[in-house]
Formats: sequence, structure tokens, C-alpha cells
Amino acid sequence: MSNSSSISHFLLLPLADTRQLQLLHFCLFLGISLAALLGNGLIISAVACGHHLHTPMFFFLLNLALTDLGCIYTTVPKAMHNSIWDNRNISYSGCAAQVFFLFFFMSAEFFLLTVMCYDRYVSICKPLHYGTLLGSRACAHMAAAAWASAFLNALLHTVSTFSLPLCKGNALNQFFCEIPHILKLSCSKSFIRELQLLAVSACLGLGCFVFIIFSYVQIFRAVLRIPSEQGRHKAFSTCLPHLAVVSLFLSTVLLAYLRPPSTSSPSLDLALSVLYSVVPPALNPFIYSLRNQELKAAVWRLMTR
Repeated sequence: MSNSSSISHFLLLPLADTRQLQLLHFCLFLGISLAALLGNGLIISAVACGHHLHTPMFFFLLNLALTDLGCIYTTVPKAMHNSIWDNRNISYSGCAAQVFFLFFFMSAEFFLLTVMCYDRYVSICKPLHYGTLLGSRACAHMAAAAWASAFLNALLHTVSTFSLPLCKGNALNQFFCEIPHILKLSCSKSFIRELQLLAVSACLGLGCFVFIIFSYVQIFRAVLRIPSEQGRHKAFSTCLPHLAVVSLFLSTVLLAYLRPPSTSSPSLDLALSVLYSVVPPALNPFIYSLRNQELKAAVWRLMTR
């Protein structure tokens, strides 16, 4: 293939070789996607309907639930379709859409996790200024900035990736369209431009990570100074779910992208891609619901109603 314009479709990595395993993967993905829809849908509904949950923390949690649904429903439906129909094809435009929306939702999730860390920092370290620093207008501006930054980031990467000439076939060693695997098909040195963009995104992500670490150092120092055990328990109960979600998100992404190239194999790539793109969106609502009594009570009222 001389360039990307001659490619009408890509070939994705099959989830399994036998029909029985394909159906098993279909059922597994169906269960995970329904669990993610149920968990995140309940959080969105509970926060939207519960007036006592109209606080900055739950507002950002609602946005996070939207990104989780976006992440999992960008890749999983196509994988389920290919499994049930024993197919590997994805159109060129469909692949571009997958790259854009996956990058968009994952970037938005990380930016929102950073904003949520700031919310926890202000509520514990500067409680007297909480209403001033995190009013409704400030929360809306921060959420809009997170979504807009993610949109711009995803748009730049998608345009840069799909403007490259591709001459090394159209087979992707992944069950969804992913930028590193598309770059492997490029026959031009212009892919360095996309690598530079990825480096910029990595630096931005590192900045968010440093901010999260610094904030939690200050948070834990402030919590340990709280005299009452009940006050410390309440503070930890609001911080630990967020810290667990951040750890799950970062650990799975870093494990997928920073492992040694010598350990790469199709089966390992498949397992790690499922680990970072499918598992966190399905687990996040359950992590947040375990220790948050207000949220559990709101979800229970919503279900019993």
C-alpha cells in the first residue's frame, strides 16, 4: 500500500482463535460493559436526582462517570461485534473515530482526576475557603477546561496520526485502534511529529501526576493533625476512593506503555490493553461506592424508588 489513502479498512487482532473462545470473550465483554453501564449509570442518576449531592465532589464524580462510560463504549462494542461475527475489519473512518474518542475520554478522565484531587485538597487543607475556591461557577469552569483540553489533545493526536503515509500493511496487533500500533505501519519519518506530540502529552500527564502527589502529601499531613479519630476517619473516607481510582488508572496505563519491548507479545498486549481500557471504567463506580455513605444511600433510595 503506497499511502494511507489506499487503506479502506484495518484488521484488528482477534480475541481468540476458536469459536468457543470467541463466544466466551463476547460474554465476558458483555458482562463487563453492562456492569460499567449499571454502576456509572446509577452514579449519574443518583447525583443528578439527589439535591443533597449537588456539591463539587459529586459534580466531578458525575463527570468522571461519563468519561468511564465513554472509554468502555468506544472500544468494547466493536470487539463484541467482531467476536460474535468472527470478523476483524474496522473501517478507516471507524478507526479514526476510535482513536479520537478513546484519547478524548482517557485524557478527560485524567484531567478530571487531577481536578478532583484539588477539590479534596481544598476541602481538607483549606476548609474555610472551600465555598470561595470551589463555587458552582469555578467548578463549571474547571470541568469545562478539562473537557476542552481533552478534546484539543485528542484532535491533535488523531489528525497527526492519520495524516501519516502508511505502507506496512493494515494489520493492527490490538483489538482496537491504538496510536502506537498505527505508527508501526508508517513508512515516513514524519511519524516523529506524532512522537513529539505524545511526548508533550506525557509531560502534561507528568505535571498532573506531580500535582496529585504533592496535594496528597499536604492532605495526609493535614489529616494526621486532626485531633479526633472520627474526623480523621471521615477525611480518609473521602480521599481513599479517589486515591484508589488514580492508582488503578495510572498503574494500568504505565504497565501497558512502559514495559520493556522485549516482553511484548500479541497475547500480553491484548491482556494489558483490556486491563487499562476496560477494567478501570467498570471498577471505578464500585470503588467510589464502597466507602461513601452518602452515595450509597442515594443509590439505594434511587433503586428502591
